[in-house]
Amino acid sequence: MSVMVMEDIHKRFGDLEVLKGVDLEINKGEILVILGPSGAGKSTLLRIMNMLEPPDKGRVIFLGRELDPKNRRLIRKARSRIGFVFQHFNLFSNMNALDNVAVGLVKVKKIDWKEARERAMAYLEKVGLADKANVFPQKLSGGQKQRVAIARALAMEPELILFDEPTSALDPSLVGEVLEVMKKLALEGRTMVVVTHEMGFAKHVASRIAYMEDGRIIEEATPEEFFSSPRSEMARRFVGAILERMV
Repeated sequence: MSVMVMEDIHKRFGDLEVLKGVDLEINKGEILVILGPSGAGKSTLLRIMNMLEPPDKGRVIFLGRELDPKNRRLIRKARSRIGFVFQHFNLFSNMNALDNVAVGLVKVKKIDWKEARERAMAYLEKVGLADKANVFPQKLSGGQKQRVAIARALAMEPELILFDEPTSALDPSLVGEVLEVMKKLALEGRTMVVVTHEMGFAKHVASRIAYMEDGRIIEEATPEEFFSSPRSEMARRFVGAILERMV
């Protein structure tokens, strides 16, 4: 079953054409990892998935319904079912961890604060941060902030969770704790799209790899196929460069 279908997606910013006709289908329960060099259009594609950026051309169909950027009510409803974990956390500095997770339930789902905080605590426990519920973001490590952001996304009980390079802003020593939480979510059968440079995660957790370059999806494959025998010359160069760095 398709959760999202993207058809012929184009996007430009001024003279820069970022996406040049992307077609992509995301199936329920799969972990789709999008790989590619910087500037390939990966993050822009992710932002179009929940209409943080509207496409210039093409269609985004979520749970069988086309998302019209002009229909604000429809977009708000769709976003309430699409979790988004940002590279730089995007936590509210004036709220503690518990309220950062609860606030979306209050504002979007219209749940009262008492129930929202009870649910939020359950999700903080899920990411191993129940003991940090009353701590404000400035007192949390980068890895803890990102785990709060993941708890916030999960609390909305989304049909789809988008991760935009969730570990790239972290010190190397903190990357593992965030990836561990993401691996657990994958095992739960959640539908996830992950833009990342973490090749170990891509190789061992992804159901499918989509390789992007120059605003296009060049190839799609299982992790085993992609890392052992990529079909396109572009992907072969990309994988070769990764292997060289690992030597």
